[in-house]
Amino acid sequence: MDTQIGIKPENLTAVAHELNKLLADEHVLYILTRNAHWNVEGPDFLTKHRFFEEQYGQIETIIDDVAERIRTLGHYAEATLAGFLKLTHLTEASREKNDSTGFMRSLLEAHEAIIIHIRGSINRFANEYHDLGTSDFITGLMETHEKMAWMLRAHLR
Repeated sequence: MDTQIGIKPENLTAVAHELNKLLADEHVLYILTRNAHWNVEGPDFLTKHRFFEEQYGQIETIIDDVAERIRTLGHYAEATLAGFLKLTHLTEASREKNDSTGFMRSLLEAHEAIIIHIRGSINRFANEYHDLGTSDFITGLMETHEKMAWMLRAHLR
C-alpha cells in the first residue's frame, strides 16, 4: 500500500535515500564509538570506558529512530554492512595508540561531519521536498549530535 501523507512519491523516495545515507553514517559512528569503548587504554580507562558506553547507547537510539522514520515514509531502511559502507560519508579509522584523547578527537570529527551533513539537509527537506516532518526530525538529531560533540570537546580541553 502506498504512503499517502501529502508528499509526492518522488520526494518520499529522495528523502528516504538521504535518510539511508544518514543511517549509514550513524552505523559507522556507532562502530567507531564501540571501538573506543572496547579498546581505550590508559589511566582514565574506566571513566572513558563508561563515557563511550553512554555515547554508543545514544547512537543506538538514533539508529532505530532514523530507520523507523524511513519506514514511516514507506521505504525500506538499509540494513547491510556493505550497503552502509557504500552510503556513508565517514571512514573507519584505524589507530596505533588506543588512548582516550585520540579516540575522542576521531569521534568528534565524525560527529561534526554528521552535523554538517544534517545541517545541509534541513532546509532542503522542508523547501525542496516539502517534508517538514523529516526536516524537524533531523533538526532534533543534529541537536543531539551537537550535544554529544560538546561533551567530547569538553573532555579535550
